[in-house]
Amino acid sequence: MKFGIIRERKNPPDKRVVLSPKACQKVLSTYTKAEIIVEPSPIRAYTDDAYKALGVSVADEMNSCEVLLGVKEVPIDELIPNKKYFFFSHTIKKQPYNRDLLQAILEKNIEMYDHEVITNKQEQRVVAFGRYAGIVGAYNGFRAYGLKFDLFQLPKANDLEDQEALINELKKIKLPAIKVLLTGRGRVGNGAREMLDGMGIRRVNVAEYLEETFNEPVYCQIDAGEYNKRKDGVRGNKADFFANPEEYKSNFFRFAKVSDFYIAGHYFGQGSPYLFTREDAKHEDFKIKVVADVSCDIDGPVASTIRPSTIADPIYGYHPESESEIDFKNTDAIAVMAVDNLPCELPRDASEGFGEAFIKNVIPAFFNNDKNGVLERARMTQNGKLTERYAYLQDYVDGKE
Repeated sequence: MKFGIIRERKNPPDKRVVLSPKACQKVLSTYTKAEIIVEPSPIRAYTDDAYKALGVSVADEMNSCEVLLGVKEVPIDELIPNKKYFFFSHTIKKQPYNRDLLQAILEKNIEMYDHEVITNKQEQRVVAFGRYAGIVGAYNGFRAYGLKFDLFQLPKANDLEDQEALINELKKIKLPAIKVLLTGRGRVGNGAREMLDGMGIRRVNVAEYLEETFNEPVYCQIDAGEYNKRKDGVRGNKADFFANPEEYKSNFFRFAKVSDFYIAGHYFGQGSPYLFTREDAKHEDFKIKVVADVSCDIDGPVASTIRPSTIADPIYGYHPESESEIDFKNTDAIAVMAVDNLPCELPRDASEGFGEAFIKNVIPAFFNNDKNGVLERARMTQNGKLTERYAYLQDYVDGKE
């Protein structure tokens, strides 16, 4: 089986890669029938020479490879027909901006495997960059807090080498006695928690967070069952919420009344209630002044996130009364950090973590006849058609949705 590591061509440039040089070396030493060719790239987090130094071939020979591995969407005119591709296609939620891409994948008889739908038998995702989004998002949030209130200036995350360097910078800052709220206990939320714990902020439980006053900065990590409640008053749980989100309403405002800084690392599913609305943000008791929206759903559950921001210009201000964008330093503004490609700021750490998961969960399927169904579940297209599992996308492909 010959794998090709393709060059990332989407703009803005992405330095991440599915397999680092060491990851390639591990695959080649584990599977004697595996071959890997790396397409030359001037932007990748690892140089071409770093691959060559470990005995990995670097050449413009993607046409000779059976399976092509990338991170971001491949531009339509760069798609090679009749290949197996792995990348984030951003089509599974019927995103309008990528309809043409999925149409082209079908027209070119490409077998598409989206990283986002690579799961185990329990339907749990097994390869993702979420942890690194949480790590960088938390760091960027504290950077935004310092800039908004002229308290401190942190360097940009993408100017630092790794997570350890980010934590070392955070340890240098002195925070007032603020309350930091973190939603989500998945990869994203726990990645953010690593940063909060790494910088030594005290963690408190919900009751303490809501009711007590502290003379030091503290944080509280909450999940769906704590920021939502059933409309009928019956005690709910996380499993019930995910199964029946329409039966729930937000219970978030009690946290908004006491929080200074909010890190959004939750999963938001269709039919779920918003955490806070634009009307909530106008309320005189709404206290949050800085939001690091790692989840970054536009005009969604976090009302202040009205657009994504960029690595180059990561912070904007949301004015609750006018529901519009203003200078984030304005007294009435909520400072919003909503970069939608956060792992790009930590490309080496993110690539290494992703590669470890890919080697563990995906590569074996090519050599064991896909005995656990990993490839079958993730295969979106085959023989120029959507597979049965993804047939729900047909109307989207046809332009009817």
